[in-house]
Amino acid sequence: MKAFLPKFVVKYFWGDDLNELSWPKNSQYITKILLEKGDLEAVAWLMKKVDKKQLLEDLSSFKLSPKSDNYWRLYLS
Repeated sequence: MKAFLPKFVVKYFWGDDLNELSWPKNSQYITKILLEKGDLEAVAWLMKKVDKKQLLEDLSSFKLSPKSDNYWRLYLS
């Protein structure tokens, strides 16, 4: 694995080539997956990496499930 993804985050990317996955290159994809499927530890890591205001602005582009989208809109507001 190249870098920047801790072990507790990597488990959400079981179908991806971890040698190609990195935060600088794939931050949008990583964010989408963690917002949709991440546990408390993974989301806490994500929240340290992203600006919450920017995340709220970008939320529509992630195309989350309606339930997840609604949750994150409320949480980030």
